Amino acid sequence: MNWNRLTIAVLSLAAAGMCLVTWAAPPPPPQAAAQSPPGTVPAVDDDKPTFRVKVDMVVLSFTVTDSKGKYITGLKPKDFKVTEDSITQKMNTFGEGNKPPVQIMDDGSMRTLAGGAGRENPDAPDPRTDSFVGTNVFVLFDTSNYMYRGFVYASDAIADFVRGLDRADSVAGYTFSRNMSRAANLTRDRNLAITGLRKAVAGDDAALYNALLLAIRDADKVPGRKVVIVFSNGPDNASMVAPDDVRAVAEDAGIPIYVISTSDVNKDPISAGVFRRISQRTGGQVYFAKTWQKQVEAFENIRESLGNSYTITYYPQANPNDGFRKINVEVLSDAGRKLRVKARPGYRPGRTF
Repeated sequence: MNWNRLTIAVLSLAAAGMCLVTWAAPPPPPQAAAQSPPGTVPAVDDDKPTFRVKVDMVVLSFTVTDSKGKYITGLKPKDFKVTEDSITQKMNTFGEGNKPPVQIMDDGSMRTLAGGAGRENPDAPDPRTDSFVGTNVFVLFDTSNYMYRGFVYASDAIADFVRGLDRADSVAGYTFSRNMSRAANLTRDRNLAITGLRKAVAGDDAALYNALLLAIRDADKVPGRKVVIVFSNGPDNASMVAPDDVRAVAEDAGIPIYVISTSDVNKDPISAGVFRRISQRTGGQVYFAKTWQKQVEAFENIRESLGNSYTITYYPQANPNDGFRKINVEVLSDAGRKLRVKARPGYRPGRTF
């Protein structure tokens, strides 16, 4: 049977920049749609979808640590040099942690993007830029049969993490097995998000990479800084998309992916290798945490990383390279030679797969 192809174009504003993602995929047959439970999103298509990504503004989140792994905070835009294929870039905005970001003017001065002088009520929040304060956190919870034994403990660890987020952060909850369900839309109401995640029930096969791609698409629609956190046992036996294709979408959109795997790193080396690539190439981190205590510790580390990260946006300078563009962030201070910057290695300005 031949179906008409459905094209969904998503135009998203990323920290005052643009990233265009186009998804072309066939709609599911009517009988399959009727069988899906309400509130779920089918995570498997009969044909492999085609994705096109065009990056017009680069959003770059990164952390700076010393030789002992301690986070270095308080640095200013003048302390950094950002290059793309060795071409120096001009910063458009700069933010640290959950502080209001600033716009970098042509003369090097800074203008606060949230509130500020010059308005009729400088103490009132600026509704145009409220979404740029804090981090938009998208939590993806594996509820497949691989997670059956540790299901309750995993739910508790996620709930504790959500409760401990900064008050400026927003959180969205997703659950998945063969299908993905949006358990809670993006909100600052912690109880609402936790209640949605608590309603999750154990499923069957795992379509992790299908669900991750759908979560990334949702995150890409939201302005401001965002991250995706995957809590999973690891194996994927039902996805139609390749993990490296999903990684490329997140990498090009500037969305760090953090992964907490409840599997033994040596028991499933294939999934472990995929998790490492996805997290490293997007500027995130992977944690292998079999016990509840290790899972809580991993979430604490992620929360600390979010609170101590910097976010820079810039419009790329003219560059003939249409392939992979390498990004480098350099700390210009003398002490910078001893500091370590952790950021995604680069992106592709235009990509089809």
